[in-house]
Amino acid sequence: MNKIVVAVIFGSRSTEHDVSIITALSSIIKPLELTNKYQVIPIYISKDGVWYSDPRLSDVSLFTSGQIDSLMTKLKPLALQFSDGLNIIKPGLKPKTIKIDVVFPATHGTHGEDGELMGLLEMANVPYVGCDMPSSVLAMDKALAKIITTYHGILTSDFEWFYAQDFKDRPQTILKQLARLNYPLFVKPVHLGSSIAISRVKDSMELKNAIEVAAHYDNKIIVEQAVNNLIEVTVPIIGNDKLTPALVEQPLLKGEDFFDFDTKYMGGGGKKGKSAKGAQGYSKLPAEIPQDLYQKSEQTALAVYRCLGCSGIARVDLLIDTKTKKVYFNEVNPLPGGLYAHNWRQAGKSSVQIVSQLIELAEDKFQQKQKLATSFKTNYLKQY
Repeated sequence: MNKIVVAVIFGSRSTEHDVSIITALSSIIKPLELTNKYQVIPIYISKDGVWYSDPRLSDVSLFTSGQIDSLMTKLKPLALQFSDGLNIIKPGLKPKTIKIDVVFPATHGTHGEDGELMGLLEMANVPYVGCDMPSSVLAMDKALAKIITTYHGILTSDFEWFYAQDFKDRPQTILKQLARLNYPLFVKPVHLGSSIAISRVKDSMELKNAIEVAAHYDNKIIVEQAVNNLIEVTVPIIGNDKLTPALVEQPLLKGEDFFDFDTKYMGGGGKKGKSAKGAQGYSKLPAEIPQDLYQKSEQTALAVYRCLGCSGIARVDLLIDTKTKKVYFNEVNPLPGGLYAHNWRQAGKSSVQIVSQLIELAEDKFQQKQKLATSFKTNYLKQY
């Protein structure tokens, strides 16, 4: 029996390029290979946007040692063929064409997780893991996600958003717009993940500086009012129509702290939290909160997942005011770093089970979509 050919795409022109590599190699490719059911094809997109494929790209030491730069000078770029699905053409004296059965995206951030890659895969008409293009676009736009969830009656902290160019052209107008919000505030690039360029500010001077930092990374900025008496929780979810939440997870942070990039991934955490274990060492699993808030967090996360149209896998971040007992939606990550395998493991699902289920969900979503009509017979052209 032939193995299912799964292409794992990672890297890309994103500030989360390095995080993507670890997610792909440690949390996706390795578990897929352990199933012995799949032929895994690693596809690496370099920081300048060139696509490569080679078995050696599955070795994490290639990237940690810096040898990837040397290898890319020897490899020829990959060619893609969008005909009867997705085919990759490996260059050489005798070019080899490989038909891809399923794509497993592992591209965090821009030019991938934000829906761009999903649009490409939709055009190719190939099954792929995770959120589709519309839900990825919504989830990765923090402002749009909050507008939509608010419409559906889901609580969110008060916020304003604006374009970076508008702040450059009319800073006083934007600051006046923001004046209705109460400090402390959080300033964020709308489209980035991994907590890159997020700032917590206490006054107008810090606010201006934080906006300039965010504008260096994104053309759209959101400013959010902090939640008082804060406990932050996150809920990973798997599913298309039938949804399964993992454990409600509680980062080990004080209310005035937050998860920046170093805290999440570098293990030191600096001023914003200290641990020797990286992101997975910062959490209580399950969250140590009252049962009613635990259930409300789970229900809110599932409602957010539904109304944004997520599928496959996503992680919903929430903010709890422990005094008012209110649960606020914060943001959605349509491709959780490392698939949040540490949480699923604690909930009783291994990495092998996660990737296998996600492949099945991708195939099921694809089959359901194939039943929809994509053409409509008309006499329109006969009038010309």
